[in-house]
Amino acid sequence: MRHTVVERELELRLILSPERSIPVPARLSFRSDDPFAVLVTFHINSEQPVNWTFARELLIEGVFRPCGHGDVRVWPTKAEGRSVVLMALSSPDGDALLQAPAPQVSAWLERTLRVVPPGTEAEQLGIDDGLAELLAATPADDLRLSDPWPGDGARDGE
Repeated sequence: MRHTVVERELELRLILSPERSIPVPARLSFRSDDPFAVLVTFHINSEQPVNWTFARELLIEGVFRPCGHGDVRVWPTKAEGRSVVLMALSSPDGDALLQAPAPQVSAWLERTLRVVPPGTEAEQLGIDDGLAELLAATPADDLRLSDPWPGDGARDGE
């Protein structure tokens, strides 16, 4: 089965304070063979890029309204008159608040939705086919279903 990858490189802003931010090169990645997830890779030109994987649905919703709790929270806002998406990421190593340009994120998400429309993610994984194959009867099943102790007709306790 052939899978599709949808990627977009863009510059995020790491918010250090209300007055200060620094640019962070990043890549958004989506794979049709892992259709529930998006991967964000930060510092793509460095020796040790940082990867965050979270639900595509979370990013889709976060473009329109605040969502998420725990390690990943996403919400839309305005910065200097521009539409942006904020991503708050928390890990044992620290916290980060990143700002992404909403038009670029939205355009990339639309491309992912054309590849795997919402509600069809499970079909991409082939879960139903895999379960059907796993649960299909085989000739060996006939042996397992028969009496495992064929005997002389004697019953327990006799």
